[in-house]
Amino acid sequence: MEDSEALMIPHDRIGALIGPGGTTKRLIEKKTGTKITVDSSEGEIEIEGKGDAFKYWKAIKVVKAIGRGFSPEHAMRLLNDEAIFELIEIQDFTGKSENAIKSKRGRVIGEHGMARDTIERETGANISVYGKTVGIIGMPDEVEKAKKAVSALLLGAGHEGVFHRLERGSSEGFEL
Repeated sequence: MEDSEALMIPHDRIGALIGPGGTTKRLIEKKTGTKITVDSSEGEIEIEGKGDAFKYWKAIKVVKAIGRGFSPEHAMRLLNDEAIFELIEIQDFTGKSENAIKSKRGRVIGEHGMARDTIERETGANISVYGKTVGIIGMPDEVEKAKKAVSALLLGAGHEGVFHRLERGSSEGFEL
């Protein structure tokens, strides 16, 4: 079996995908048995897989996660068979207003990154706020808790209430 997929990632994320001297790209290729071709001028990434379809699919997820602002180290969590990647579109909560999107991004990040850091610490998930999206990587239960907390913030819930529920280990009150 041989598969190929072309992806576009933002130009400012190409360097993170390639890594110093190509180390990140080579590591992804080695761990997934894929070949990754990067067109830096266009931001197009081609992933070719031979053999294991699951590893090929994982390589695509890792590249997409790096493209959505995750560090390569956090994106590599997706190589774990059980880890998942969720993407929340901020526009789903705000409409297309750039000011509203910027405001909601700020709510998820928090002052000096405190909101994002608290959600990551309390859930074990990794969060990236990039462009008009919030990406979450982790085990299914971690991602579910983080997704509920992020969604609550995007819907206007108070930070303290969200943090309190997370610290208690409760997802009650996060029903959306």
